[in-house]
Amino acid sequence: MNHLNDLANTAYERNIYTYSDFLNLYELSILNQIKETLPPVTVKTTGGNTYAERKIAVFSPKEIYYEENLPIAILSVKPIHSKFADRLTHRDFLGAILNLGINRNKLGDIFVKDNEAFVYCKEDISNYILNNLFQVKHTRVSIQNVAEESVEIIPDLKEIIGTISNVRLDSLIAAAFQSTRSSIISYLDERKVFINGKLTTSNGAGVKEGDIVSVRGKGRFIFAGVIKETKKGRNLIKIYLYQ
Repeated sequence: MNHLNDLANTAYERNIYTYSDFLNLYELSILNQIKETLPPVTVKTTGGNTYAERKIAVFSPKEIYYEENLPIAILSVKPIHSKFADRLTHRDFLGAILNLGINRNKLGDIFVKDNEAFVYCKEDISNYILNNLFQVKHTRVSIQNVAEESVEIIPDLKEIIGTISNVRLDSLIAAAFQSTRSSIISYLDERKVFINGKLTTSNGAGVKEGDIVSVRGKGRFIFAGVIKETKKGRNLIKIYLYQ
Protein backbone atom coordinates (compact mmCIF):
# COMPACT_ATOMS: atom_id res chain seq x y z
CA MET A 1 0.00 0.00 0.00
CA ASN A 2 2.80 2.40 0.89
CA HIS A 3 4.65 1.71 -2.35
CA LEU A 4 1.55 2.28 -4.50
CA ASN A 5 0.80 5.47 -2.61
CA ASP A 6 4.38 6.69 -3.19
CA LEU A 7 4.07 6.05 -6.94
CA ALA A 8 0.78 7.99 -7.06
CA ASN A 9 2.30 10.88 -5.09
CA THR A 10 5.31 11.06 -7.40
CA ALA A 11 3.06 11.13 -10.48
CA TYR A 12 0.95 13.91 -8.97
CA GLU A 13 3.73 16.08 -7.56
CA ARG A 14 6.16 15.79 -10.50
CA ASN A 15 3.53 15.65 -13.27
CA ILE A 16 4.98 12.46 -14.78
CA TYR A 17 3.99 8.87 -15.43
CA THR A 18 5.02 6.30 -12.83
CA TYR A 19 4.77 2.52 -13.04
CA SER A 20 4.70 -0.34 -10.59
CA ASP A 21 6.28 -3.72 -11.21
CA PHE A 22 3.92 -6.55 -12.12
CA LEU A 23 1.27 -7.07 -9.47
CA ASN A 24 -0.33 -10.41 -8.70
CA LEU A 25 -4.06 -10.77 -8.09
CA TYR A 26 -3.82 -10.08 -4.37
CA GLU A 27 -1.74 -6.95 -4.92
CA LEU A 28 -4.15 -5.78 -7.62
CA SER A 29 -7.01 -6.19 -5.15
CA ILE A 30 -5.12 -3.96 -2.68
CA LEU A 31 -4.79 -1.34 -5.40
CA ASN A 32 -8.55 -1.49 -6.00
CA GLN A 33 -9.19 -1.02 -2.28
CA ILE A 34 -7.03 2.09 -1.93
CA LYS A 35 -7.80 3.83 -5.25
CA GLU A 36 -10.12 6.35 -3.63
CA THR A 37 -7.51 7.35 -1.04
CA LEU A 38 -4.73 8.09 -3.54
CA PRO A 39 -3.77 11.59 -4.71
CA PRO A 40 -5.82 12.88 -7.69
CA VAL A 41 -4.21 10.81 -10.45
CA THR A 42 -5.46 8.48 -13.16
CA VAL A 43 -4.80 4.82 -12.38
CA LYS A 44 -4.80 2.13 -15.05
CA THR A 45 -3.59 -1.46 -15.06
CA THR A 46 -2.28 -3.51 -17.96
CA GLY A 47 -0.36 -6.69 -18.52
CA GLY A 48 0.45 -5.92 -22.13
CA ASN A 49 -2.11 -8.47 -23.30
CA THR A 50 -5.89 -8.78 -23.14
CA TYR A 51 -5.70 -12.11 -21.31
CA ALA A 52 -2.96 -11.17 -18.85
CA GLU A 53 -3.56 -11.83 -15.16
CA ARG A 54 -0.44 -10.16 -13.77
CA LYS A 55 -0.46 -6.42 -14.49
CA ILE A 56 1.48 -3.24 -13.84
CA ALA A 57 -0.20 -0.16 -12.42
CA VAL A 58 0.19 3.05 -14.42
CA PHE A 59 -0.19 6.34 -12.55
CA SER A 60 -0.54 9.62 -14.45
CA PRO A 61 -1.65 13.17 -13.55
CA LYS A 62 -5.23 14.05 -14.49
CA GLU A 63 -4.16 16.71 -16.98
CA ILE A 64 -1.06 15.29 -18.62
CA TYR A 65 -0.73 16.06 -22.34
CA TYR A 66 1.61 13.35 -23.59
CA GLU A 67 1.67 9.57 -23.65
CA GLU A 68 4.59 7.28 -22.88
CA ASN A 69 5.21 3.80 -24.18
CA LEU A 70 4.52 1.17 -21.56
CA PRO A 71 7.71 -0.21 -19.97
CA ILE A 72 6.77 -3.77 -20.96
CA ALA A 73 8.87 -5.91 -23.30
CA ILE A 74 7.76 -9.14 -24.99
CA LEU A 75 10.34 -11.86 -25.47
CA SER A 76 9.95 -14.90 -27.71
CA VAL A 77 11.75 -17.96 -26.34
CA LYS A 78 11.84 -21.16 -28.40
CA PRO A 79 14.05 -24.21 -28.99
CA ILE A 80 16.92 -23.81 -31.45
CA HIS A 81 16.40 -27.38 -32.70
CA SER A 82 12.72 -28.21 -32.29
CA LYS A 83 13.22 -31.83 -33.38
CA PHE A 84 15.37 -32.59 -30.32
CA ALA A 85 13.62 -30.31 -27.83
CA ASP A 86 11.96 -31.29 -24.58
CA ARG A 87 8.26 -30.67 -24.19
CA LEU A 88 8.42 -27.30 -22.43
CA THR A 89 5.76 -25.98 -20.07
CA HIS A 90 4.97 -22.65 -18.44
CA ARG A 91 6.74 -23.86 -15.30
CA ASP A 92 9.90 -24.75 -17.27
CA PHE A 93 10.16 -21.30 -18.87
CA LEU A 94 9.38 -19.49 -15.61
CA GLY A 95 11.89 -21.55 -13.65
CA ALA A 96 14.66 -20.97 -16.17
CA ILE A 97 14.15 -17.19 -16.02
CA LEU A 98 13.90 -17.05 -12.22
CA ASN A 99 17.12 -19.08 -12.02
CA LEU A 100 18.87 -16.08 -13.58
CA GLY A 101 18.24 -14.26 -10.28
CA ILE A 102 15.29 -12.21 -11.51
CA ASN A 103 12.50 -11.28 -9.10
CA ARG A 104 9.04 -12.62 -9.95
CA ASN A 105 7.56 -9.11 -9.84
CA LYS A 106 9.63 -8.18 -12.91
CA LEU A 107 7.76 -10.81 -14.93
CA GLY A 108 4.21 -10.68 -16.18
CA ASP A 109 2.32 -13.53 -17.80
CA ILE A 110 4.04 -16.20 -19.87
CA PHE A 111 2.00 -17.65 -22.73
CA VAL A 112 3.17 -20.97 -24.21
CA LYS A 113 2.13 -22.11 -27.68
CA ASP A 114 3.70 -24.95 -29.70
CA ASN A 115 6.77 -25.08 -27.41
CA GLU A 116 7.38 -21.34 -27.81
CA ALA A 117 6.95 -18.95 -24.89
CA PHE A 118 5.98 -15.30 -25.09
CA VAL A 119 7.33 -13.71 -21.93
CA TYR A 120 6.00 -10.34 -20.77
CA CYS A 121 8.53 -8.56 -18.57
CA LYS A 122 9.56 -5.11 -17.38
CA GLU A 123 11.62 -3.40 -20.04
CA ASP A 124 14.50 -2.71 -17.65
CA ILE A 125 15.38 -6.40 -17.30
CA SER A 126 14.66 -7.54 -20.87
CA ASN A 127 18.26 -7.14 -22.06
CA TYR A 128 19.55 -9.12 -19.11
CA ILE A 129 17.26 -12.02 -20.03
CA LEU A 130 18.20 -11.72 -23.70
CA ASN A 131 21.90 -11.93 -22.86
CA ASN A 132 21.73 -14.68 -20.25
CA LEU A 133 18.96 -17.15 -21.05
CA PHE A 134 20.43 -19.95 -23.18
CA GLN A 135 18.67 -23.07 -21.94
CA VAL A 136 15.27 -24.19 -20.69
CA LYS A 137 15.21 -27.60 -19.04
CA HIS A 138 17.69 -29.56 -21.22
CA THR A 139 16.86 -27.61 -24.37
CA ARG A 140 18.98 -24.88 -25.93
CA VAL A 141 16.82 -21.91 -26.84
CA SER A 142 16.89 -18.78 -28.95
CA ILE A 143 15.40 -15.58 -27.62
CA GLN A 144 14.44 -12.26 -29.19
CA ASN A 145 12.39 -9.13 -28.62
CA VAL A 146 9.10 -9.12 -30.52
CA ALA A 147 6.59 -6.37 -31.23
CA GLU A 148 3.17 -6.47 -29.56
CA GLU A 149 1.31 -6.50 -32.88
CA SER A 150 3.19 -9.62 -34.02
CA VAL A 151 2.01 -11.68 -31.04
CA GLU A 152 -1.33 -13.41 -31.39
CA ILE A 153 -2.37 -14.90 -28.06
CA ILE A 154 -5.52 -17.01 -28.00
CA PRO A 155 -5.92 -18.90 -24.73
CA ASP A 156 -6.66 -22.62 -24.77
CA LEU A 157 -10.09 -22.96 -23.16
CA LYS A 158 -11.89 -26.16 -22.17
CA GLU A 159 -15.69 -26.02 -22.28
CA ILE A 160 -17.40 -27.45 -19.22
CA ILE A 161 -21.15 -28.05 -18.99
CA GLY A 162 -22.64 -28.81 -15.57
CA THR A 163 -25.63 -28.36 -13.34
CA ILE A 164 -25.76 -26.43 -10.08
CA SER A 165 -28.64 -25.56 -7.78
CA ASN A 166 -27.77 -21.86 -7.43
CA VAL A 167 -25.48 -19.55 -9.41
CA ARG A 168 -23.07 -18.68 -6.64
CA LEU A 169 -19.32 -18.59 -6.37
CA ASP A 170 -18.61 -21.80 -4.47
CA SER A 171 -20.89 -23.84 -6.77
CA LEU A 172 -19.22 -22.50 -9.90
CA ILE A 173 -15.70 -23.14 -8.58
CA ALA A 174 -16.68 -26.69 -7.61
CA ALA A 175 -18.10 -27.30 -11.09
CA ALA A 176 -15.05 -25.80 -12.84
CA PHE A 177 -12.48 -27.83 -10.93
CA GLN A 178 -14.64 -30.92 -10.26
CA SER A 179 -14.47 -30.41 -6.51
CA THR A 180 -17.00 -30.37 -3.70
CA ARG A 181 -18.39 -27.09 -2.40
CA SER A 182 -17.01 -27.80 1.06
CA SER A 183 -13.47 -28.19 -0.30
CA ILE A 184 -13.65 -24.69 -1.78
CA ILE A 185 -14.12 -22.95 1.59
CA SER A 186 -10.41 -23.07 2.48
CA TYR A 187 -9.51 -21.16 -0.70
CA LEU A 188 -11.95 -18.41 0.25
CA ASP A 189 -10.74 -18.32 3.85
CA GLU A 190 -7.12 -18.08 2.68
CA ARG A 191 -8.01 -15.14 0.38
CA LYS A 192 -7.15 -16.98 -2.82
CA VAL A 193 -10.31 -16.30 -4.84
CA PHE A 194 -10.78 -13.33 -7.16
CA ILE A 195 -13.59 -12.20 -9.45
CA ASN A 196 -12.31 -10.01 -12.28
CA GLY A 197 -9.17 -9.40 -10.23
CA LYS A 198 -11.04 -8.37 -7.08
CA LEU A 199 -10.59 -10.41 -3.93
CA THR A 200 -13.71 -12.05 -2.52
CA THR A 201 -14.12 -14.16 0.61
CA SER A 202 -17.86 -14.82 0.37
CA ASN A 203 -18.81 -18.29 -0.81
CA GLY A 204 -22.24 -17.00 -1.80
CA ALA A 205 -20.95 -14.14 -3.95
CA GLY A 206 -22.86 -13.71 -7.18
CA VAL A 207 -21.06 -14.20 -10.49
CA LYS A 208 -22.29 -12.64 -13.73
CA GLU A 209 -21.97 -13.94 -17.26
CA GLY A 210 -18.54 -13.04 -18.64
CA ASP A 211 -16.87 -12.76 -15.23
CA ILE A 212 -13.40 -14.29 -14.85
CA VAL A 213 -12.89 -16.22 -11.63
CA SER A 214 -9.31 -16.94 -10.51
CA VAL A 215 -8.41 -19.38 -7.75
CA ARG A 216 -4.74 -19.27 -6.74
CA GLY A 217 -3.37 -22.80 -6.80
CA LYS A 218 -6.11 -24.12 -9.09
CA GLY A 219 -6.50 -21.89 -12.15
CA ARG A 220 -9.11 -19.60 -13.64
CA PHE A 221 -12.25 -19.79 -15.72
CA ILE A 222 -14.83 -17.67 -17.52
CA PHE A 223 -18.46 -18.05 -16.48
CA ALA A 224 -20.29 -18.25 -19.81
CA GLY A 225 -23.76 -18.13 -18.26
CA VAL A 226 -26.84 -20.26 -17.62
CA ILE A 227 -27.96 -22.29 -20.63
CA LYS A 228 -31.35 -23.26 -19.23
CA GLU A 229 -33.17 -24.51 -16.16
CA THR A 230 -33.56 -28.28 -15.99
CA LYS A 231 -36.84 -30.09 -15.28
CA LYS A 232 -35.63 -30.60 -11.71
CA GLY A 233 -35.16 -26.86 -11.22
CA ARG A 234 -31.36 -26.88 -11.44
CA ASN A 235 -29.29 -24.53 -13.58
CA LEU A 236 -27.45 -25.94 -16.58
CA ILE A 237 -24.34 -23.76 -16.84
CA LYS A 238 -21.38 -23.33 -19.18
CA ILE A 239 -17.82 -22.56 -18.08
CA TYR A 240 -14.63 -22.02 -20.07
CA LEU A 241 -11.63 -23.28 -18.11
CA TYR A 242 -8.17 -21.92 -18.94
CA GLN A 243 -5.76 -24.74 -19.78
